[in-house]
This record gives sequence, structure tokens and C-alpha cells, in this order.
Amino acid sequence: MKPPFLAALLIPRLPFYYGWVVLGCVCLAGFARQGPAVATLSVFVAPMTADFGWSRTEISGAVSLGGVLAALISPVLGPVLDRQGARLVLCLAVLGTGLATMALSLVPSLVVFYLLFCFARMIWAGPYDLGLYGALNAWFVTRRTAATSIATLAQMAGLVALPIIAQLAMADGNWRDGWLAVGATVVVVGFLPAWLLLVRRPEDVGLAVDQVAGKTPAPEPQFSRRAAMRTGAFWLLAIFTALVFPVQAGVSLHQAPHLIERGLSPITAATVIGVFSAMSAVASFSVGFLPRRWPVRYNLAAAALLLAAGSLALIGVTSALGAGVAAGLFGLGIGAILTLLPVAWADYFGRESFGAIRGVALSLQVLAQAAGPVLSGALRDLSGTYTLSLEVFAGLAGLAVLAALTARRPPLRVRS
Repeated sequence: MKPPFLAALLIPRLPFYYGWVVLGCVCLAGFARQGPAVATLSVFVAPMTADFGWSRTEISGAVSLGGVLAALISPVLGPVLDRQGARLVLCLAVLGTGLATMALSLVPSLVVFYLLFCFARMIWAGPYDLGLYGALNAWFVTRRTAATSIATLAQMAGLVALPIIAQLAMADGNWRDGWLAVGATVVVVGFLPAWLLLVRRPEDVGLAVDQVAGKTPAPEPQFSRRAAMRTGAFWLLAIFTALVFPVQAGVSLHQAPHLIERGLSPITAATVIGVFSAMSAVASFSVGFLPRRWPVRYNLAAAALLLAAGSLALIGVTSALGAGVAAGLFGLGIGAILTLLPVAWADYFGRESFGAIRGVALSLQVLAQAAGPVLSGALRDLSGTYTLSLEVFAGLAGLAVLAALTARRPPLRVRS
């Protein structure tokens, strides 16, 4: 596939591997991804409900519906990624997100809000994820985990920055200016680098995939989606995904109200959530530099074990210190999983059909994330506290440990 003009101009002249340019594009696009993130939407909840009289439930429903739509389109979009490369998918994702969030500044009704935000959230959960990790995994094998950790850190930076950008734009009290600022940032930061510089894979421009100097690269697996789904490893990784992401979403959303019910002040609860986010970022970045010879299933099992430990530790918290330790453990587990799981899919089944395989897994992931908050809220209403939900989530994370440990890498399959 012919590369973009600027990329073709740069590749023979650069003194370093072009994959690092691809990683830079992915980092900028990942930063811009957070326009429709829940953290960004939270800045708009109070002013929009004040203007329109909507309930918090009505606004929250758009997040879940967008996730369901992403689950429907991801398996279809995956093969397109494999054929066309990440450039087309990622550029359309950036443009769609930017235009939809800017259009939210013109919202006149709840129906229009749902149309625009569900579309943006669908892109966030499906095409964006496929494009980001599809680009990385096409260019990196030996340094795949390190590259993924850097890209995940860039996404977390966007999660911090975009709500602040929105809040600064809303300094005069006009939430419509906030959506304009968010959408403009998404397009300016994310689109041009991806459009001008992304190349489908190194083989398209006569390069070899990254390797450590002096070492012969190991043969890569080349599974089709059908072949991958016939392996036990596929279903064990899928079970792991379905077990950990309700825990991630359910605990994350209800963490603050649980801490307040345990007697902590709102400001202390907010500080604890800051600890959770910081430790998640630390883990996302740090696991990228673990030795590649360590089986990824052991690292996933350790991350799930941290989720279980953090969930159980949250049950009996009575002090800020105890809450910080529990949230820190949980954050470490989440951060590690966000980096390691895309790496596991690529390591186990190869680059050739990564989009098609990851698309199926992504459907499970977003549906599991949508189920977590609902399960947590229902168990809280049933029992009167969050204890039962945290016990259930600890149990799910414990089962995920077993799924990870048994998810051995399938025998190498190379298609002729």
C-alpha cells in the first residue's frame, strides 16, 4: 500500500526506526481520544442539566448506549483495519470525534445530545481503540509492550488535560464554548500527524519490523480470526476480559460514594481517586519495561490479583491512609491490564488479523464495562452498602487470575 507523501519522503532519511514516528502519531491521537471520555463529560453535567432540566440518569445513559453501539460495530470494523491499515480508521475516528463534540455546542434537546454523544462515545470505545493498537502492533514486536505503555500514558495525559481545557473555555459560564474547545483540540492535535505520517506496516515501505540488534527475530504467529477462535487461548483471554472489565468500571464509578459512606469526607474521597489515577498511570507505563521473556499471562494474572486485593481492601476502609492503599492497589491492577491486554492479543495471534480478532474481543470488553456500574448499583440498592458488590468484584477478579494463568500461548501458526 502506497504510504503518504511526507512519510515516503522521511523514511529513507531518518536515522532511526520509523516506528517511533508512528508511536508519536498514536500518542497524539490517543491524547485527542478523550474528548467524549466520562471524565470530560463530567465537567458538562452540572451546567447542561441546569439549562435543560435533564436528570443525571438521562445523561449517563448516553455513555452506556455508545458502548453498546461500539460492541456492534467493532467486529465488522476489525477486518477493515487489517486490509486498509490504521491510518484510515484512526483519521476517521479523530474527525468523527472532533466534529461530534464541536456539534454538541449546538445541542437543543436530549434527543440531539444522544445522537451526537452516542456517536462520539461509540467511536471512543470501538474504532479509536482498534486504530491506536492496530497501528502500534503493526510496527512493534520486540518493543511492543514498551510502545503500548507509552501510548497508554499519552491517553491518560489527555484524560487529565481535556476536562481542564473544557473548564477553562467555560470560564464565563457558557458550556457551549467548552464543547467547541474540546472538539477543536481533538482535531488539531490528533488529525494531521496521523493523516500525514501513518503507514500501514513496515513491510509496505521496505522495512523490517523492530528487532533487537544482533538477535534473529522469532517467527510471528499468523492466525486468521477463524483460526484464533478455534484455540483455547482465545476464549481464555476473552473470559479474562469479561471478568476484569466489570470490576474496572464498577469500582471506578462507585468508588467515591463508597468512601463517603465509610465516613470519609468528599475532599478525602476525591484525593483517594487522585491516588487511584496516579497509580494507574504509573503501572501503565512501568509494565512496558518488564522483560519480554516473561510470559504475558503471568503479568495479567498479577494484575488481576491486584484488582482482587484492592476490591477487598476497599470494603473495610475507615481512614484516608487505608483508602489510599486500597485505591493504589486497584489502580496498579487497572493500569497494568490496560497496557498488557492489547499486547497479549497481538503476541498470541500476530499482526496479520489483529483488527479482526481484537474487534471481537473489544465487543466483550465494552459490554463488560457497561455491565459493571449497573451491577454495582443494583447490589448497593439491594444490600444498602457497597460491601456485597466489592465482594462480588473481588471474586470476579480472582476467577480472572485463574483464566490468565491457564491462557497459554497457542502453538505457532504461520499461514502460507
